[in-house]
Amino acid sequence: MEANLNTSSSHSETPNSAVVHSATKTGFLNFSRPDWTQYFTEKKIPGFRSTQAADWIFKHFVTSPDQMSNVSKDLRADLAQDFDWTLPEIVSALNSKDGSTKLLLKTPTGQYIESVILRYEGRVSLCVSSQVGCKMACSFCQTGKLGFFRHLTTHEIIAQYLIAARIVREEGRRLSHVVFMGMGEPLDNYDNVVKSVNMLVSPDGFGLSARHVTVSTSGVVPKIRDLAKDARCALAVSLHAARDDLRQEIMPINRKWPLSELKSALLDYQRETGDKITFEYILIREKNCGLREAKDLMKFLHGFKAKVNLIPFNAHPGMPYDRPSDDEIRAFQVYLADRSIAAPVRYSKGLDVSGACGQLAAKTEESIHLAPARKNVVAGKTPNVLA
Repeated sequence: MEANLNTSSSHSETPNSAVVHSATKTGFLNFSRPDWTQYFTEKKIPGFRSTQAADWIFKHFVTSPDQMSNVSKDLRADLAQDFDWTLPEIVSALNSKDGSTKLLLKTPTGQYIESVILRYEGRVSLCVSSQVGCKMACSFCQTGKLGFFRHLTTHEIIAQYLIAARIVREEGRRLSHVVFMGMGEPLDNYDNVVKSVNMLVSPDGFGLSARHVTVSTSGVVPKIRDLAKDARCALAVSLHAARDDLRQEIMPINRKWPLSELKSALLDYQRETGDKITFEYILIREKNCGLREAKDLMKFLHGFKAKVNLIPFNAHPGMPYDRPSDDEIRAFQVYLADRSIAAPVRYSKGLDVSGACGQLAAKTEESIHLAPARKNVVAGKTPNVLA
């Protein structure tokens, strides 16, 4: 069911000078609080004005200088002139029967991305995208079928959070968790993702707990080591197979960075941070969920402080895979649990609106049951609607 939302991306609150997207101006959400301080210092404006402006963004989620009621008219005009205040447009908001909402967003450059608001009894999470499309071409993932278009900017990543936070605020709730598990490989867009993470968790930024912001990776080995030093967040690894021949069949990245190199980087990461690592493992029938694969996984996990999220495969058009039976899922889980590995089964939210794990492909309500199509991600197309 498509929601009727009157939030976040409307340009009615934006001053005329900022309505049109500008490729020459920086997006206002590219700026962290230290960036705002530097901007005001260079303009020789008192520091308390920097605090006021940044508070409006990070604490009150404003999307226009006109909403900054305690900032002078002249300063608001300067902010409107110096920054791009456009946000992605909400093309559709599909509400799942499980309470999640999939947002189809059109960027100012005319390309489509998706975010998913995940509502639980005690928290609200957001799954954000980091790229338009993806280079990784994992065989079980619809995003990978689209190919790669470009990296999202920090502004475009944080905009997803701001849009969703405003929606959730209207419900009387707070968006407290963010997972970088949407479209794209986060560590392939390293600089923009790291800056986004640090803005989300900084007490001077959006103030989320570092334990509540998770970056997922398919295994970009050099950046895993960098992440340990550059950002405060949780790490999840899309593993899905623990034997090289099988993993490179379903995840081509394994040809560049095989499991031995991935494990070495992850052990370095854990030594540096002391944090537990979450391994994501999609269970695919007759592919990676037999006894042999369970034994392979146990061998790979040796030496880690870790947990494994078991995710039954979410079927979608154009994929040759099926979900295992409940008995197969249970047998795989029990094998790990009997060897002291925490391995909860995670059933993805948003399955009925093509918003579950592996399903994001810029789809509207009318096109949920269609195969992903690269041509429909670009401007001027209606996403995934048959001609």
